Amino acid sequence: MTQYAVASTVDAERWPSIATAPVTVKARLAAPVADALFRRAAEHLAIRVEMPNGVVIGGGANDPTAPVMTIHRPRDFAARVGESGLIGFGEAYMAGDWDAPDLTAALGVFAERMATLIPKWLQRLRGLYIPKQPVSETNTTSNTRSNISRHYDLSNEMFELFLDETMTYSSALFPSLTPQPGWDDVAAAQRSKIDRLLDRAGVTAGTRVLEIGTGWGELAIRAAERGATVRTVTLSTEQLELACKRIDAAGHADRVQVDLLDYRLVDGEYDAIVSVEMIEAVGHQYWGEYFRTIDSLLAPGGKVAIQAITMPHERMLATRNTYTWVHKYIFPGGFLPSIRAIESITEKETTLRVRERLSIGDHYARTLRLWDERFHAHAEEARMLGFDDVFARMWHFYLCYSEAGFGSGYIDVQQILLERRSDR
Repeated sequence: MTQYAVASTVDAERWPSIATAPVTVKARLAAPVADALFRRAAEHLAIRVEMPNGVVIGGGANDPTAPVMTIHRPRDFAARVGESGLIGFGEAYMAGDWDAPDLTAALGVFAERMATLIPKWLQRLRGLYIPKQPVSETNTTSNTRSNISRHYDLSNEMFELFLDETMTYSSALFPSLTPQPGWDDVAAAQRSKIDRLLDRAGVTAGTRVLEIGTGWGELAIRAAERGATVRTVTLSTEQLELACKRIDAAGHADRVQVDLLDYRLVDGEYDAIVSVEMIEAVGHQYWGEYFRTIDSLLAPGGKVAIQAITMPHERMLATRNTYTWVHKYIFPGGFLPSIRAIESITEKETTLRVRERLSIGDHYARTLRLWDERFHAHAEEARMLGFDDVFARMWHFYLCYSEAGFGSGYIDVQQILLERRSDR
């Protein structure tokens, strides 16, 4: 089980919300309410919540096998949650107000009941209480590059610590999950995921491929190995630099063009358009523009293959205007679509239609667990790169939070094939 030390000192300039618990009027007034709501929710969950005075609460209080959550600083925990809800819940973990020997298991208990944790009458007040997305994080053409860089430009060296040799930062597709795959299986599973997308998009020798979201270049390399010509676009300068080096080292610089460019500014005509876990960064306000752009660039008879993290439609509608911990610390401007939203938008605004879907959420849960274990094994190297103890706890929370979401079914990831209605 992975655990990280709590930072003995916190850089207040870098982590202003972590250095000290909030003392605003809102926090003081909301803390008792947050504490009561948390205790009420815990009583209906199969979790053991251990308090510093030795009291154990939660629906799993008498079950020694139940996941454990240890509250070290109840007042600070309540103040943070009272101040900013689930953002504060994540910040409380980053600060060390609470811990869990198996963080994924603890978060999974909450994820399984996410839609009902807060009473319905209080959910109706969400818009009055939950922070709003900053205007600067809306995915306009002027903002998107900044949003992307805040995550993907952290450091190529940092990502290299926990990704496999393919430098693929999306769900792998394992041959089987029984027995559980290990680290040595990841690279082959990542290539399998990419190959399946290229197969569904019909990529062969001579195919003109557009990739939206370059990553570190593995998909472009594998498409070029098939004899395709590839144009791939990214907004990450760090990714572009390393992707170009990897593509050149693989001997495919003559077949692959890498551009630092917003997908909305791409021109040309392409036989296959492929995009892996990029739609999550588009923003729900721009999904129509995303698919209209793809539609306008696709050649007659062409195919589109995307890999998308999705969430249930009702939860998507309930949370589309919510600013979350993930937005604040991991993916500014991001939002997950539902399958129904993708089908509805493509049917109403494009000639594209969803023809096939493959759900691989369980594979993502396993991928994330392996990434987390790998990052923990290289934690000291991350520290030497300048990523402090607060970052380590943040990254661990992010990976476990995501694993819990996929493991519980709260979120999913799908490979989706789209074709033109008139081309079928």
